[in-house]
Formats: sequence, structure tokens, C-alpha cells
Amino acid sequence: MKILIAEDDSATAQFIARGFREEGHVVDCLDDGRDALAQATTASYDVAIVDRMLPGLDGLSVVKALRAANNPLPVIFLTAMDGLEDRVDGLKAGGDDYLVKPFAFAELSARVDAVARRPPVQTTETTVLTAGDLQMDLVRRKVTRAGKTIDLLPREFALLETLLRRKGRVQTRTMLLEAVWGISFDPQTNVVDTHISRLRAKVDKPFDRDLIVTVRGAGYRIDD
Repeated sequence: MKILIAEDDSATAQFIARGFREEGHVVDCLDDGRDALAQATTASYDVAIVDRMLPGLDGLSVVKALRAANNPLPVIFLTAMDGLEDRVDGLKAGGDDYLVKPFAFAELSARVDAVARRPPVQTTETTVLTAGDLQMDLVRRKVTRAGKTIDLLPREFALLETLLRRKGRVQTRTMLLEAVWGISFDPQTNVVDTHISRLRAKVDKPFDRDLIVTVRGAGYRIDD
């Protein structure tokens, strides 16, 4: 792994760096918060170990700036600030873990391995959903199929969006009621079937192939 250490105590930084280098990792050490932030945003790292009390820019502000920039770099706070509120503040700022000094290197190494194994955070949200030649632009609130614009009412749009977000998976009437109408129980209504019928008339009927599938006895699904 490539590890960034932001620590202004040179003895501590050298101790950590030596331990990780002995394990075969690449380590960069910086003793200033502003420099650490610049390095983290211009170079690629697997994990950052950040002290809270850094000159230039404190560690909490460094991590807040990273998260504000949608930077998913895993961060472990390593600090002498050991109060409950300190730990809560660190995690709320975007830290993935919080270790208090004095510490054992073996524990720090284990925690680095743990956060590095976590799946990366999705930093961008999908704004266009598709199924076959059907396309839904969530930002422009526009639906097209084979290049033709389809006008949908708000509830029809929400229903289609739900099906597209769960493409290939059967959605029961109860699941659709909860997702689209906010009803967490089945009130014995045919509102879902009625809206599916209206949606099909706009999305499927004018075209050669149906995308919305009825799964008998289960619910509905949209396929490519």
C-alpha cells in the first residue's frame, strides 16, 4: 500500500514510517496540515494517518476538506485527543477510524489493513438510468426511448425511476407502494397496477418490445 502520514512529531512519524516500510509499504510523511491536504488531493494513497494537532491546518480541517471535495481516501486519526467528544468529532468529520496515543504499532497496522479492505465509497451519484433503448435523465427530469421524448406524470416518473434503479429485480406491489407512495403496508388497492398500466401505455406500447415485465404472482420488473 501507499500510506500518507500527517504527523508533526518527527519521532512518532519516523517510528510509524519505519514500521510500515518494514512491512513493504510505501510511506510519505508530512508535518504540516496544508501540505498534507495538498499531497492527498494531488497524489494517490490507499490510507492516510492524520494527527489532529497539526500546524498550518489542523487534522480535523484536513479531513473535512477532503470529504467536501468528495475525496474517499480512508483516514485514521492518530492523536492524543482522547475525549469522547474528540472521537465523535473525528468520525463525524469523515475519519474512518480513531486511535489514541500512546498506541501499539501492531494495532495501528491492523487498523490500516481493516480500512484498506473496505469497499470504496461511491462519490458520484448516477444521474442517467437506462434499460435497453430507454433513458431517464434524473437531472433534466426527461425520459426518452429510441430518441423519442416520453411525457410522464410525477408519480409515473417516480415509479419508472424505482424500477430502473432496481433493474432486473422483481419488485412486489408492497415494495412499490413503499418506494413510490410511502405506504409501508398493503392497503388492498390496485393503485400500483393502474399506474403500471399507464406507464406501459407510454413506455412500451408505442415500441416494438416491452421492457416492463409482469412476474405472475410476484410483481413487476424492468429488463434491458
